[in-house]
Formats: sequence, C-alpha cells, structure tokens
Amino acid sequence: MNLVEQFNSYRAKMNEKMLAAPNNKIIKRIFSIDTLTYEDGALDGKTKEMLGLVASMVLKCDDCIYYHLQKCHELGVTTEEMMEIFGVAKLVGGTIVIPHTRRALEFWETLNQIAE
Repeated sequence: MNLVEQFNSYRAKMNEKMLAAPNNKIIKRIFSIDTLTYEDGALDGKTKEMLGLVASMVLKCDDCIYYHLQKCHELGVTTEEMMEIFGVAKLVGGTIVIPHTRRALEFWETLNQIAE
C-alpha cells in the first residue's frame, strides 16, 4: 500500500468513526463548513485549495497537507505551480516548514506516479 492509499484509508476509517459518534453536531458542522469553504465563489476551488495548502504547511499539519495536495492534484495544479506554493509556504512559515515540504513533495510525487 503506497503513501496515498495509507493516508486515504486511515482518513476514511477515522472520519467514519467521528461522524458516527452520538451527539457530534459540532463535528458534523465543521466538516460541512470545510466542504463549503472550498467550493467555487469569488475565488475558484483550485485557488482555495492552494491557499488551504499554504495555510496547512504553515500550521504544520501533515494530514491537512496531504488532503490539500490531493485536491490540488485533482484540480490540475502542476508541479511547477506546486513548487511555487511550497516556496510561499516556506517564506511565510519559516524554515520549520522544510520537513513538511519534504513529506509534501514525496506525497505529490506519489500522486503523480499513480496518475501515470
């Protein structure tokens, strides 16, 4: 199982558990807001996903980074664009973002390999 499959499998399993828990109105609403946030509006979904990726990298959340990398890939972000996104994240977040960029690049390369 590759890195992308591992992430997706774990994410799906744990999301299902969270959403199935009783009295989880707050979690369900947060999930809903998250989904609505990335829909096309004044900014298109691709731009919003790129912004989400930069924010996730600056916040150092690998799960969020992987999620946004997949969405960016689905929306046609190129590797050249991705490298610029990584640059913005490092500028804003500082050198602490470098390890997250390494993992992000590995995940991005895996996404591209799967797509071939």
